[in-house]
Amino acid sequence: MGIFDKIKEKLSHEFIDIIEWLDYTDDTICHRFERYQNEIKNNAKLIVREGQTAVFVNEGQLADVFKPGTYTLNTQNLPILTTLKGWKYGFDSPFKAEVYFVNTHLFTDEKWGTKNPITLQDERFGLVEIRAFGTYAFRIDDAGKFIVDIVGTDNNFTNFEINEHLKSLIATRFTDTVGQANLPIELYAANTTELSETCKEVMQPEFKSVGISLEKFYIENVSMPEDLKKEIFEYSRIDKLDLDKLTKFKTAKAIEAAAANEGGTAGAGMGMGMGFVLAQQMGGMMNPQIGGQQQVPMQQGGAMPPPMPASVQYYYASNGQQAGPVSFEQLKTLFANRTVNKDTLVWKQGMQNWTALSEVEELKAFLGGNTPPPLPG
Repeated sequence: MGIFDKIKEKLSHEFIDIIEWLDYTDDTICHRFERYQNEIKNNAKLIVREGQTAVFVNEGQLADVFKPGTYTLNTQNLPILTTLKGWKYGFDSPFKAEVYFVNTHLFTDEKWGTKNPITLQDERFGLVEIRAFGTYAFRIDDAGKFIVDIVGTDNNFTNFEINEHLKSLIATRFTDTVGQANLPIELYAANTTELSETCKEVMQPEFKSVGISLEKFYIENVSMPEDLKKEIFEYSRIDKLDLDKLTKFKTAKAIEAAAANEGGTAGAGMGMGMGFVLAQQMGGMMNPQIGGQQQVPMQQGGAMPPPMPASVQYYYASNGQQAGPVSFEQLKTLFANRTVNKDTLVWKQGMQNWTALSEVEELKAFLGGNTPPPLPG
């Protein structure tokens, strides 16, 4: 061996490359190892730390991928790159290749939210709008696929860059999921845990397709307009009340208010009298027996009064089921609180078929805007 061969061998041992990446940030996902002309010498040292994956890219083509550990780079542990380069008998001179280090630790507490309200169809309240927000956590599961599909040639790919892509993906899939759930509107806020798990299952394949694993997904809040909240609370109260008793109570309050507005002794007396009679009727209905004896209607002058006319009773359709019977006043109250509407099917004795409320003559008064017929000549 000549003197120049010895010097050359000595220099080759003294200047063996060391390829490694020390991450001093919390938001870098992928970093390209920069070196002069991207040249790597034979037997260079590659150090991949825990929470990292090293990816070799040759002229835009994905080559070898290294998990945590220390490697001496040669044809034995660069099988794909050896094939791409056509090294049949190894290599002695430096070769060019890009080395990317991918951070594979868990990225937590990432924020997401719906930029615009989501419009849903509810059977009782019609079209409604909701918003939602929460957090998620992810990690890079397939470093090679992530670099090819997402990073490209970016030399320092950060958490912020991928989050913009992931937030759009989450918002789209969340909208699809809640739309297909078809739950009553008040149950979205009450079932955030189950809805979060369902959304995670739906979104996971989308994340996997670009080399990312969705580890956690949380819905922290589902909000809706304040006026819709008030309607929901009112509806829930009415649903728990006895509609018959509620109607009688509201009628009595309306009569008292009308009597008070008329003014004067006669008006006050009439209001008190009607209120007293109505109170007796309500008391008789709620307590038909006092002291074990049946209540007997009051008689005047010893003459028997004619029988009370039977009030018309109506049945109505609710969620595909028959409901009722209810009186005219009760049906009017149901129309006022939106339990029924002009298209609700109703039936009473004497009618052949179920008919829309707006087509029953005596019920058209609920709709307003009626005009009296012309006076007779």
